[in-house]
Amino acid sequence: MRDLILREATRMFIEEGYEKTSIRSIADRIEYSPATIYLYFKDKDEMFFVIHEQGFEKFLAKLEKTSAIGHPYERLFSMGHVYLTFAFDHPEYYDLMFIIRAPMNKIAKDEEWHCGRKSFDFFRDTVRECIEKGYMKPTSVDVVAFSILSFMHGMASLAIRERFKMYTEEEVKQLMEGSIKMMLGVLENK
Repeated sequence: MRDLILREATRMFIEEGYEKTSIRSIADRIEYSPATIYLYFKDKDEMFFVIHEQGFEKFLAKLEKTSAIGHPYERLFSMGHVYLTFAFDHPEYYDLMFIIRAPMNKIAKDEEWHCGRKSFDFFRDTVRECIEKGYMKPTSVDVVAFSILSFMHGMASLAIRERFKMYTEEEVKQLMEGSIKMMLGVLENK
């Protein structure tokens, strides 16, 4: 039942937006009473948070595979590919994780936002390692990590919103590959 509720809530958050989706509308779609949903979730915010965290669990599982790459600069490059691939393979989760406006009060409590925080920390730790080993210019780890994530988010958002229709799929891949290299090249300590 819980999975059914989450599947339908995910679909409705994406199709109708967070604000227009209600517990009642989800209940109507799954043909159960709102009271049934309240047996599993305190409110819509909690439901959204669970879906959000599920997305980050999937993302983190893919991201952690890059830990086998010993060279931190190469790992960071690979992490960029993982980020974009996740966005293209799971656009519904990507929307819920990074685009749709919704109250995320639980995120303020780090202990509750486990996978999201761990994903960000994985980026930060790799950036820190790049700086410490001299592969990147000495600067703020947080500024660099935030800049890289913002850059990747911009490309992913444009692509999943189909803003690159003037290019072939292969050209988009080449543009993104070149863009990642350029971004990391700007940060490189030469």
